[in-house]
Amino acid sequence: MKTKILKTEQGYNEACERIYALINSSENAIESDSPKGEEVELLSLLVEKYEQENFPIAAPNPIEAIKFRMEQMNLKQVDVASLFGGKTRVSEVLRGKRPLTLKMITLLNRYLGIPLESLVVGNKDVKLDPEKREKLLSISSIKEYFSGSSAAMI
Repeated sequence: MKTKILKTEQGYNEACERIYALINSSENAIESDSPKGEEVELLSLLVEKYEQENFPIAAPNPIEAIKFRMEQMNLKQVDVASLFGGKTRVSEVLRGKRPLTLKMITLLNRYLGIPLESLVVGNKDVKLDPEKREKLLSISSIKEYFSGSSAAMI
């Protein structure tokens, strides 16, 4: 297979098939500095780049991210209550009745290792008034940023 940037699904599928064939071509492990090892590494990088561009994974809902991390660490609400400011507050946040505060987000990141991107993305309640939004988007540098990015314009 000629190695090149993957631009089509067909090229992507061929690269995946080649990786599979190389990995299963012998019973012994492939040495990373061998020609086969270098081909697997190169194809893997190309496949990863294609997947990132064509199959992006959105950040989880902040509440789902917290629940998932608690499950991973085998934690109960009472175990993390101090990060939220008490037993009642943790219950309210996890049921979606109370929003996360900046302090909660910081503590969850610091003590549970939940990425900040997972804790702040997805809050659809945070919006600008239409009048303020238009005023903000009338600033050329901000308008250019939004026109050239995948940032959500809510």
